[in-house]
Amino acid sequence: MGELQLGNTSFLIRAGGKEWPVIILWFGISIFAAGKEIWNDNINNYLIFKHVYLHVTTLQPLYLFYPEQYHDVNLYGPVFSLLIAPFSMLPDHIGAMLWAIANTTFLYFAIRQLPLTRIQQNFILLFCSNELFGASSYLQFNQGIAACIILSFALILKGKEFLAAALIVVGTLTKLYGIVGLAFFFFSDNKWTLIKGLFFWGIVFFLLPMLLSSPAYILQTYGQWAEALVIKNNKNVQGALLQDISAMGFIRRTFHLQNMANCWVIIPAIVIFVSQYMMLPWRQNSTYRLYILCSALLFPLLFSTSSEAATYIIAFPAVCIWYVIQTPAKWKTAVFIFALIFCSFAHSDLVTPWVRHHISVPYAIKAFPCLLIWLLIAYQVLTKKFLPKGNKKEHALIYLQTNNKQV
Repeated sequence: MGELQLGNTSFLIRAGGKEWPVIILWFGISIFAAGKEIWNDNINNYLIFKHVYLHVTTLQPLYLFYPEQYHDVNLYGPVFSLLIAPFSMLPDHIGAMLWAIANTTFLYFAIRQLPLTRIQQNFILLFCSNELFGASSYLQFNQGIAACIILSFALILKGKEFLAAALIVVGTLTKLYGIVGLAFFFFSDNKWTLIKGLFFWGIVFFLLPMLLSSPAYILQTYGQWAEALVIKNNKNVQGALLQDISAMGFIRRTFHLQNMANCWVIIPAIVIFVSQYMMLPWRQNSTYRLYILCSALLFPLLFSTSSEAATYIIAFPAVCIWYVIQTPAKWKTAVFIFALIFCSFAHSDLVTPWVRHHISVPYAIKAFPCLLIWLLIAYQVLTKKFLPKGNKKEHALIYLQTNNKQV
């Protein structure tokens, strides 16, 4: 009961059957992408990250422009100063490369902890490699955020709620996206341990940056962070082409609804997301749990105006996880290939420059396949597609067994 099937078997085995080529591709593509940018001295994002640590230690504001040091502004919380600190102490090019490798390794480890077969895990790594290339090129931390969410899910299932809580807190206090780790709360068998862990790590990670600076500085910085995020949201909505690659951005640009308020999309999305918890009586079902993981990974990207191409390393693992747990069907493979082309490759050199400049970027096409799959996941959950085929009596038996009731 609740066991995963090796969906779309022949495709999965062909793609993920050999492990070493997948590992070489995963790490090789990340090192190549980061190395290319480092060689060209194009490490602006890393310089922003490095200066989070430097600015915290010198009590400088984190969210101002520092054009003499880097372009753009920092939007990460003060906790990030702790994560980037070891790399900031190294020469820039060495620190940047090790930073890229660390994030790639963290996400690799997280995917390996998923309750899936080795072939399924290999498939996910293989087909997420293009998104990894983009994220590594920009020396992003989005791989780390994806890892925090995925690993918090895996740890909760393994009964390691205290460690899971640490990842949820770090992800939240760094980029807010990590808060979706709370979506797995009901899968925990030790909910009080998880709650206590959230409080404990929340206090610890709130206080730790004060050791690098001062309590007054950190308190002030959190207020400035909130203001910076509001300003960033307003700029994104106003039409920054490389930002707001979200469901709202797609709808605004495609249907020329520039003044559409985010709430018209976000409120129904929250209702749809929460409605999936109506199936909690089947919370021990492995497929249902993975559906919720997929939904949680997709949600912050689809419904955040800060979504950009490099952040889809958080969302695309969900697309791959969704596919590997499906029962075989040609239409599901077609949906996956559609997502691979129009999401993962939408901003790559595999599509023509004309397509990128006139379709993919202006219309936020990257978000569209993910939105379709997110809605499909909600439909599959609400119609109990995660249950094995059978009659109502068999489903009632599964319900009773799942909830540890006497039959």
